[in-house]
Amino acid sequence: MINTLYLPELREMLVANDQVELKIFCETLHPSQTAQFMEGLSAADQWNVLRATDLDHRTDIFSYLDWERQIEILATQPQDEVAEVVAHLPADDRVDLLDEVPEQVVEQLLRILPANERRDILRLRQYPEGTAGAMMTTDVVRLAQSSSIREALEELSDSANDLEMVYYLYIVDDDGYLRGVVSAREILTAMRHPNRPLREIMNTDVIAARVNDDQEKVAELVAKLDLLAVPIVDQSGRFLGIVTHDDVIDVVLEEATADAHQMGAVQPLEAPYMRTGLLELSRKRGIWLVILFFCSLTTAFTLEHLENELLPWMVAFVPLVISAGGNSGSQAATLIITALARGDVSLKDWSTVVGREIRMGMLLGGALFFVGLATMWLFPKVSSLGLMAMLVVPVTLNLIVMAGTLTGSVLPLIFHRLKWDPAIMSNPLVAGIMDVMGIIIYVKVATLIVPAVV
Repeated sequence: MINTLYLPELREMLVANDQVELKIFCETLHPSQTAQFMEGLSAADQWNVLRATDLDHRTDIFSYLDWERQIEILATQPQDEVAEVVAHLPADDRVDLLDEVPEQVVEQLLRILPANERRDILRLRQYPEGTAGAMMTTDVVRLAQSSSIREALEELSDSANDLEMVYYLYIVDDDGYLRGVVSAREILTAMRHPNRPLREIMNTDVIAARVNDDQEKVAELVAKLDLLAVPIVDQSGRFLGIVTHDDVIDVVLEEATADAHQMGAVQPLEAPYMRTGLLELSRKRGIWLVILFFCSLTTAFTLEHLENELLPWMVAFVPLVISAGGNSGSQAATLIITALARGDVSLKDWSTVVGREIRMGMLLGGALFFVGLATMWLFPKVSSLGLMAMLVVPVTLNLIVMAGTLTGSVLPLIFHRLKWDPAIMSNPLVAGIMDVMGIIIYVKVATLIVPAVV
């Protein structure tokens, strides 16, 4: 609300071209707040506000603007001015941004940028989306093994304002191979001997990721080892850049959102919900609705095929038995998909997972057996047929829950083995599979327990 209240004053400043007040506005608050207060302005007006301050503040505020607005500014405002901001952005952020800008605009901006920045952008843009190379930044301190502690501290002091991560300093040899890492804390602690070479204090057991590694693997590495950054090397071990923890957080949120969408039977959205058009949103949701429709159609065909074997009193319990299978299968699928994403479960654990879920199915199914048997007394039409008829639903619940837990746990592992996203095995899809299995199990149990009646 506060940003809406601030808009009239901002517009008055722009109309009056009050550069002094606009500069104060840009430099008084945190850049994120300044960007928030500017939300109601057009792209042109936002850029006019940013013109009033220096390049550092301009870049900081620009980075907090809405993603779509950043793209619009790059595409519509004077290119010699926006090129300065692009050159000042972190390497990984500007590559992500340029990937969304029309290609003709990118070509024009690249011609304006300094040669070293242009080469860096072109090099980073060659890495496939979703890899460590696509998310890394090259703005990092590189030091020689022979550098002294004093020289390292001076380099850190000179470069701190231009770097995303200053806590780790990476040591390379003359050929650019990563040989070690030293933290800023270790540098400060070792200042008692400022002429001591870095090779004597650096940690040579460096955990690094390959440039073509999947971004999820990098995120798991950071989470597992509690790192602030991960060095990225090429296939031969040459140091290329780093992936910082804030980029990892973005990846984790992105992957979690995609998994949540898929588990809810929605294709992952490429833009936030409020900025996704109705046609695009309907396509993302409609594809899965069609798939689930055919799953339900299979259930209908199964019911039609077995309807002669369903007694009138059994029809009332069809939703009960198939929902039990779908619910138990969805529970198991959610747990296994989450465990795979966190790295708690791998393919080599499949036998343990299957064994656990079989036992879990027996426990849960057994519990529902007794609950189902107790509630059968509430249905006089069933209880009047005797104990054997009363056992049909409880036995079915027991078996269908066992089948659901087993199916829900095994299918994500199969998808993972096939290099498919296990989240595709969404809860509605598991429920659709269990609907068919539930009906078949229900009818077969009834045929075996009360064959004379059926």
